[in-house]
Amino acid sequence: MEDALTLVGTEAPRPQVVRYAIGPVSFEWIDGGLHAIRYGDAEMISAITFPVRDRDWGTLVPRLSALSEKRAEGALRLRWTATWSSGCATLTADLSVEAGPQGLTVLGRGRSDGAFETNRAGFTVLHPVGASGCPAVVEHSDGTETRGALPTLIEPWQPFMDIRALTHVRSGATIACRMEGDTFEMEDQRQWSDASFKTYNRPLAKPWPYRIAAGEVLEQSVTLTFSGPVPVARNASDIAVRVGVPTGTIVPELALVLDAAGAREADPGLLARIAPHRIACHAERGDDLSAFARLAALGARLDLDYAASCDGDLGAEFAELADQVASAGLDLASLFVCPSVDRRSTPPGSDWPDCPPLEQIHAAAARAFPDLPRGGGMLSYFTEFNRKRPPVGMLDFVAHGTNPIVHDAADRSVMQTLTAIPWILRSGKAIAGDVPYRLGLSSIPMRQNPYGSRVMENPDDGRICMAGSDPRHRARFGAAFTLGYLAAIAPFGVAVWTPAAGAGPAGVDGPGVDGADGLSPLGALLADLAPLAGRHVRKVEVTDPERVAALCAGDELWLANLTEAEIVVALGDRRLTVAPYGTLRVAASSS
Repeated sequence: MEDALTLVGTEAPRPQVVRYAIGPVSFEWIDGGLHAIRYGDAEMISAITFPVRDRDWGTLVPRLSALSEKRAEGALRLRWTATWSSGCATLTADLSVEAGPQGLTVLGRGRSDGAFETNRAGFTVLHPVGASGCPAVVEHSDGTETRGALPTLIEPWQPFMDIRALTHVRSGATIACRMEGDTFEMEDQRQWSDASFKTYNRPLAKPWPYRIAAGEVLEQSVTLTFSGPVPVARNASDIAVRVGVPTGTIVPELALVLDAAGAREADPGLLARIAPHRIACHAERGDDLSAFARLAALGARLDLDYAASCDGDLGAEFAELADQVASAGLDLASLFVCPSVDRRSTPPGSDWPDCPPLEQIHAAAARAFPDLPRGGGMLSYFTEFNRKRPPVGMLDFVAHGTNPIVHDAADRSVMQTLTAIPWILRSGKAIAGDVPYRLGLSSIPMRQNPYGSRVMENPDDGRICMAGSDPRHRARFGAAFTLGYLAAIAPFGVAVWTPAAGAGPAGVDGPGVDGADGLSPLGALLADLAPLAGRHVRKVEVTDPERVAALCAGDELWLANLTEAEIVVALGDRRLTVAPYGTLRVAASSS
């Protein structure tokens, strides 16, 4: 058994998982929430939780009482208490589950002892990403119904509003989800790379943060009812991988991102070992661009990612930028422009910040850099890209990043975000058309928080949402996640991907596989993956893609174990053992 530091970079304990089953209904109780709710062998609901969010949309960690369990005559009852603190106030909720063979009900009743500040407090229901496109019926608070389907392309805004009940069909079974105690609405969490659709209480159009008054009672419930044939999975002993025909795409070029400070701090020797094809030079108005000049020795193309201030004469700002580029002696390969204000998200119901039209911004950039390939999109994530779409007709490429710890930082949830990446790229390609598509930083640590005033601190190396550092990035977990990410994007013809920074919390340095300082497991993996750029991608089928990711490039097949347990993969007549969070390279002809 390998130690936790090697696998996940931290000895912070994982949450306790308690599994329950009653007839065909089963679920896991983790940290005061229900997860992986199944009817037979099909996951129907990913989670029912009772999160409490602070003013920066961070999730407050509750203190939980002991879990009480009772069984009687085909019924299961669970009870526990959760307590959250915000400022000088405390919110305490009594929570319970009543479960039987046809469904379950989760009840929550909370009361505050003072003015409790929060952006949201109450039940959240997650429908799994596999429900994309499934027929659905929404019952509204006035009793009317809307018939439709869960979205296929990612919805930038709420696909369903004013939800009292949501019924959908999956794997031949019907699930009805009824919510009481507040007004609920849904957001398409795939745009944050979450593997889910989230139905949450309290509409975003209402003011936030708000206060729960002392003595005010918060009471809500969620009831799930299952009907129809019980889904049964096909039995399979091993996870099978099959290599197929070429997809018509090639492996993208590898980029690393650096800001001016990172460019001064980066170890050129380590970067040279990785040999990235491109360096994304992140700059804001007034930054000293000369710091990037030392990177030219790497032989990588330099792309300038510029956060434009857009607070005055656009022509003057971009002329100033052109002068700085010339003074620094930078030979740029491209210029990417994003308004600085758009690094902050504009949620539904909020006013857009003052900003010139994107067409005017990119026209000014074109005048200052007439011969340079220019791109637009977002320095943040697909969410913002989808809500404020770039003028693709004016651009030579589009780009945005992704981050897997916006809403949930559990190990399993981070790996499950890989199943949402194809949905992001299908939706993004529908926006971009034939314009080349680049992916910005996709590391586990969050570089900048569009949803709050700061990234969260992580001094104890925990698993924290929206954290600026994450121990898993430099452990074997980070390498497995990154290979899984490349496997997810490879069939979509992405031109450039940026899995890490060249320095800092999202960097490539750290204890290596031999324990010595140097390249982290992620850094060593990138050094092996960089030469794959330009190779033809072949289709790969994996029977359990939540446990194994596979990439076939040319004559090489790469496998990533996305779990903490050793697994066996069937590749033709061979059986391959892949270590926990391990990566493995074999000849594609072996399949």
